[in-house]
Amino acid sequence: MADGQTPAGVPVEPVKRYTDMAIALHWLLALAILAAFCVGLYMADLKLSPTRIRLFNWHKWAGISILVLSALRLAWRLTHRPPPEPAYLPAWQRRLAGGVHHLLYLMFFFVPIAGWAHSSAAGFPVVWFGVIHLPDLVGPDKQLAETLGDVHAALAFTLAGLVLLHVAGALQHRFILKDDIVQRMLPGRRPQGKAEGRT
Repeated sequence: MADGQTPAGVPVEPVKRYTDMAIALHWLLALAILAAFCVGLYMADLKLSPTRIRLFNWHKWAGISILVLSALRLAWRLTHRPPPEPAYLPAWQRRLAGGVHHLLYLMFFFVPIAGWAHSSAAGFPVVWFGVIHLPDLVGPDKQLAETLGDVHAALAFTLAGLVLLHVAGALQHRFILKDDIVQRMLPGRRPQGKAEGRT
């Protein structure tokens, strides 16, 4: 292994981490999306019952939480420049990563908004955590509710596919390229003696 390179031959660059707030929002959003997706899959085929109603409420609460976290994350990203992509990455990889990130942000908003609209059209208001009554996005309409339900599901699976692509890219950096890209977004102690982003 040459000096200044990883075992995979990738040039070593100082680690410039995301801010602590960006890291916290990233992982909170990831956990909320995973929980909402798993609950959504499980409850979809349940018969009408108190359990199904309770899970639907949890799913809607998670969706609104995802919407709020996404807005906070976008606002933070727009006001705190993220670390630049390493110069050794090919241009097509940087463009692909940027495209996936942009699509992820779109899905962060489109998926919960479509779910909110679906609930409104179905005649079920959204009461966040059983306390905050949110306005209906559309009026009751059975046919529209069915359409919005299909749209919500399609967008959710699109988001899941993008997340898997994002994770695959992270795994490539960790186990194939063996660089420190993933370390930029990991919570915990900052590496000593390496450059860091703003906190």
